[in-house]
Amino acid sequence: MSTPRTFSIRTFGCQMNEHDSERLAGMLVGEGMVAASEGADADVVIFNTCTIRENADLKLYSALGHLKAEKERRPEMQIAVGGCMAQKDRGEIMERAHWVDVVFGTHNLSSAPELLRRAARTGPVVDVWDAPDPSSALDMAPALYAVRELPWAAWMTIQTGCDNTCAYCIVPAVRGREISRPLEDLVAEARMLAASGVTEITVLGQNVNSYGRDITRRRPLFAELLRALGEVEGIERIRFTSPHPKDLRTETIAAMAETPAVCPQLHLPLQSGSNRVLAAMRRGYTAQRYLERLEAARASIEDLHVTTDLIVGFPGETESDFDETLAVVAAAQFDGAYTFIFSPRQGTRAAEMGEDFVPDEVVADRFARLKEVLDRSALRHHGAREGRVEEVLVEGVSRRNDRMLSGRTRQGKLIHFAKTEENVRAGALVEVRVTHGAPYHLLGELVAVKRSPRHKVRLPLLGS
Repeated sequence: MSTPRTFSIRTFGCQMNEHDSERLAGMLVGEGMVAASEGADADVVIFNTCTIRENADLKLYSALGHLKAEKERRPEMQIAVGGCMAQKDRGEIMERAHWVDVVFGTHNLSSAPELLRRAARTGPVVDVWDAPDPSSALDMAPALYAVRELPWAAWMTIQTGCDNTCAYCIVPAVRGREISRPLEDLVAEARMLAASGVTEITVLGQNVNSYGRDITRRRPLFAELLRALGEVEGIERIRFTSPHPKDLRTETIAAMAETPAVCPQLHLPLQSGSNRVLAAMRRGYTAQRYLERLEAARASIEDLHVTTDLIVGFPGETESDFDETLAVVAAAQFDGAYTFIFSPRQGTRAAEMGEDFVPDEVVADRFARLKEVLDRSALRHHGAREGRVEEVLVEGVSRRNDRMLSGRTRQGKLIHFAKTEENVRAGALVEVRVTHGAPYHLLGELVAVKRSPRHKVRLPLLGS
């Protein structure tokens, strides 16, 4: 019997990319391949790429450069590049890294195994579709068959593409228009996941709260989807990312408040607190409207954890604009934030605003000042939780201290606590008393074990 070929998938980018990598791994396992062990030379190396920020390009070409000598030493090894950068820069990838065997895009992920076979027979292949094939766009290799890092937690893609026109974002160009999966298919997938031991689902989409608008041609179905998923037996936690502030409707807030399985966690990208900058970004809301919707969500959903995205240095951002952002961030009192320095992406409206780019030293100063404001509110939120008993889903041994376990509260907060009982394993649900709140995590002590893990099989990890 021949030895199975091995594979490694290296993922750059967002949760959508991570989920695509899980599905890619599932397809390769279905082909009889096995994941390469950490540090081992894989027979097939796939890069699943992002194109949101410039350093994603640098990371890819640096990684490909390191593999050139390996490819010369082992010509039978195959290298593939997929994802958003492959969709956008299909020709350039082969020009800059001619030792790559396969380039595929965001619309034909499921073609990857066949393209690898074709490349082995005929040589390098570039196969990038400019639009989804209606017959296969929603063939997403259900998450049940994906190779997941955490067997009790699954991502579920409910839509592809985006219909917004944000000036800084390349996603509509590389992912296409919004296409929603049928609600009944998603509920069926959730039932299959629950039967396999999954207890937590994270719903994914470029703009989840517009889900279903293309199906009904009139209104989104996201609130109905949350309620339907919340009725699936065995699914204890439902999270989602990312909604758009302009589409955060009252029925979605009500569904979050009234569906016990939906976690009190809301990631609501602000991007800027300046109405002038928001208009230039083409975001479709004002800072005041954002705060009103955030207030409505907090008034309806008990103990809501709120995080956001913020861009510093968007072209034309003045000191006055940035002061307005600081004021809105202070008023919003976020639990945490993902902060980004503006990076122009070729093909976006913002990339053409070169004469208005903000100097690097100004951006760095603003970035540091923003972090101070965010850290203060995060520390205040976490400090207020000291003494509380939190329900925690255990994720495993802490990366920084092997005598500690780590997990997530229902609000999505990371908490570390000492392992004091042998039956506390990854996937278990426990109660932990918070003893200390830091800006980016909590510390605690185990109080009780609510249930043992429900999943049956530990699937192999992806290459990193």
